[in-house]
Amino acid sequence: MNRWQNLIFRIVLIISVTLTLSAHAGDYTLVPEQFIYCTTCHGVELRGNRSVDAPRLAGMEGWYAENQIRAFKKGWRGAHEQDATGMEMRAQVISLDDEQIRDAIAFITSVPARANRISPTVTGDIEKGKSLYVACAACHGQNGEGSVANLAPALAGQSDWYLVRQLRKFQNGVRGYVSADVSGKRMRAASALSKDDAAIESVAAYIDTL
Repeated sequence: MNRWQNLIFRIVLIISVTLTLSAHAGDYTLVPEQFIYCTTCHGVELRGNRSVDAPRLAGMEGWYAENQIRAFKKGWRGAHEQDATGMEMRAQVISLDDEQIRDAIAFITSVPARANRISPTVTGDIEKGKSLYVACAACHGQNGEGSVANLAPALAGQSDWYLVRQLRKFQNGVRGYVSADVSGKRMRAASALSKDDAAIESVAAYIDTL
């Protein structure tokens, strides 16, 4: 997609979001004007958008969302030449000051995670994934609930396609390659336990069941 196609795509998304908000004003948390641009990629309900590699934000822990915004600002994420979507995200947040970051986190945490489960998109071996997840549980919890003490986000409820893509980024050194990014480096090392794409998809398929 070239620059002009990308611009047209984003304009169409903004129009679509505006129309959706107007049509369903009673169904969604009111989106503050300064964060309308977030919904163009992450969706009106912040449920994510696979086509632009935008993860689900609804239900995400505030501490983790803040850590990732700051990671993008510092260049720990979105600075690798092979991370095109990360670069787009970094461009969106790099100019935010502390007050704007606090406002963004307040908005994200105000949007409730819907009770209905996200439909699985991967077809890995769930039993194999369960076995592999034992190592993940040490930081992310037995039920994928996450741990602030381990700087490990909740995995349960996140889109499986996003988990797969991020594991691949860690394995390929696109994430977790900056020495100051302690949790990222730890995750990069842990990702090596999933030897191939089949193993990665199996882990994601098991997380879908949590």
